[in-house]
Amino acid sequence: MAITRAQKQRRSIGAMLRSPLNLVVLAILSWFILAFLIVPTFTLLQQTFFPDGQFTTRVVGRIAASDKAVASLKHSFMLAIILSVTVNLTGIFIVLVTRYFDIKGAKILWAGYATSLIYGGVTLVAGYKTIYGSNGYITKLLSNIYPGLDPNWFSGMFAVVFVMTFATTGNHMLFLSSSIAKLDYQTVEASRLMGASAWTTLIRVVLPTLKPMIFAITTLTFLGGLNALMAPLILGGENFQTVAPMILTFAGSPQSRDLAAGLAVVLGIATLLLVMLLNRLERKGQYFSVSKVPSAIQKQKITNPVANVLVHIAAYALFVIYMIPPVMIVIFSFTRAQAIQTASIHLSDFTLENYAYALTNPAGYKPLLVSLVYSTLASVTVVVMITLAARIVHKYHNVITVVLEYLLHIPWVLPSILIALGMVLAYSKPSPLVGGIILTGTSLLLLFGYIAERIPFTFRLMKASFSGISSSLEEAASMLGASNSYTTRKVLLPLVLPTGLAVGALSFNSLLTEFDMSVFVSHPLLQPLGPFIKQATQGEVQRDTTALVFVYTVLLMIVASITIWAVYGDHTKLKSRIAALRGGGRKL
Repeated sequence: MAITRAQKQRRSIGAMLRSPLNLVVLAILSWFILAFLIVPTFTLLQQTFFPDGQFTTRVVGRIAASDKAVASLKHSFMLAIILSVTVNLTGIFIVLVTRYFDIKGAKILWAGYATSLIYGGVTLVAGYKTIYGSNGYITKLLSNIYPGLDPNWFSGMFAVVFVMTFATTGNHMLFLSSSIAKLDYQTVEASRLMGASAWTTLIRVVLPTLKPMIFAITTLTFLGGLNALMAPLILGGENFQTVAPMILTFAGSPQSRDLAAGLAVVLGIATLLLVMLLNRLERKGQYFSVSKVPSAIQKQKITNPVANVLVHIAAYALFVIYMIPPVMIVIFSFTRAQAIQTASIHLSDFTLENYAYALTNPAGYKPLLVSLVYSTLASVTVVVMITLAARIVHKYHNVITVVLEYLLHIPWVLPSILIALGMVLAYSKPSPLVGGIILTGTSLLLLFGYIAERIPFTFRLMKASFSGISSSLEEAASMLGASNSYTTRKVLLPLVLPTGLAVGALSFNSLLTEFDMSVFVSHPLLQPLGPFIKQATQGEVQRDTTALVFVYTVLLMIVASITIWAVYGDHTKLKSRIAALRGGGRKL
């Protein structure tokens, strides 16, 4: 007797709800989604589209009548499409030359490419502007070679695409590298023995296996382009402004807040369409490759001498591009602001006063300390919560998991600026959802905002990681009598742990300099680093602000480097030394 679709749905829901762990996860997620995603969103939209209790669509006409709003929409979609190509090409290339092909100096190359993981946001854009801007070192060097060069050549769409291309390949470095490490080398070797060239093997065997992760990264890249704020704001100039800077401008005024919401709705529709498309592509067939005796991937040599030389040249050219900003940022952090602005640094311009102020003065180190605490709590919470949610969505296919999946993408549908405004409006008075307390103006609201902001990013990558695990592993555990919770803890979670740690590290590093959410909901006495750096960039604090920005950047790079090393570093030698010391202690 054939089982109907409705019966399959009921069986799936019943099996899902029989697990106590699933019930707890679903209850917590339901409360969080309702309290910090749905209610703030509807509160803001209600005040925007129902200002007097009656629905109005005047915002559509206002957007159409605004040349800047229409242009910003076009620029955002252009940027998202272009970045989906440039970031993927660059990201896949740097992963292949460091993890798949046998390239000389691959470890050094990886260290250079990984600089995109340890700094970003306003600090990264400010660094690029200082180096390539009108008074930057690169611009002065090029002006000596080409006297007629426009000092403002590094601006507009080119500058934004250039910066964002090399600043957003961190997802490839972590997640695509992890996926390549899981490849079964026997399939690659079988393709070679059958006479396939290295290029054919790469295109027809290796890359198809990486599709789930490539889809997930493409989603993040596309949405990053749609919601780009700092790069267009600082480097775009008057001729290339995207939606996010416009939303930031419109959201700051009650009279134009409906324009901000209208622009966000357009981005939300595009986001939903993209998510549905990628979900459909992910469900097409199997993408993993596991043999009975899986073997670790071995680096492939490029046999064609010309291709080998060209790949090496391209790899090291990218290495130079990646390394110039962090090296110059370190130098600038020890330099007085006047010397940086004039691009004329002498030995007498170097000083330790910038670090002394940032590390010993409470006004200097307090923002960094606040950001460290918030980032740690938010990144750990969101990884644990969403990993369990991604497991449920991946295993059970029913109406509850479908609705849950789309609700978890709300922070992508509306920019964090509008979610922050919605939280401020929704919890400026007592609410039963949060125990009847007023959250607006408290330190808790920013923590909830950080968690909400990182949910879609974490969910997409954790779901992609679960998609790369063969269902035969879970079936084998079930046949051996393992329970659902035991299989999850002992079989599945260890396999997705590298992705989970990487997601947590990226979330931690990203939240350290988060600006959009922080500027609206942070406690006035506990201001995190993002708004503080933005003020320093604008010269709104009493200090040598230009150099101070680079001091914070270097400090953040150190923290982020330690985080990345703790997650992805090779600790084999360290563990051996610890074991040897322990063994020596026992002998004594």
